[in-house]
Amino acid sequence: MNPAVKVVEPSGILDGTKANEFRQEISEHVAKGVQMILIDFKDVTFMDSSGLGALVLALKTVRAAKTQMCLCSINEQIKMLFELTSMDRVFDIYSDREDFELALGSE
Repeated sequence: MNPAVKVVEPSGILDGTKANEFRQEISEHVAKGVQMILIDFKDVTFMDSSGLGALVLALKTVRAAKTQMCLCSINEQIKMLFELTSMDRVFDIYSDREDFELALGSE
C-alpha cells in the first residue's frame, strides 16, 4: 500500500452516534497532510442518512484540502443507498482494496 494513502476502516453501523467520530478521524488525517484517504467499508453492516451525511461532509473537508478520498468494499445496502441518492456518482468507489490498489498502480 502506498504510504501516502491512509486507510480508514469504520465498523458496525455508521449512523448518527458514530458520524461525528468518523468525521473527526477524517479531519485529523487531512490535518496531518495525508494525500489520499481510502475508506474501507468491509466491516460496516449498515449506514443510515446520518452516516451518509458524515461521508459527504468528510468529502468536502478532503476536497477543500486538495486531498482525495475513495471508498471500497461497500455492501448491497450501502450500494443501494448511494444509488438512490446518486452518491454513487459523487464518490470514487472500488469493489475492494485490491481493486483500489490496482487502479492506484496504473495511474
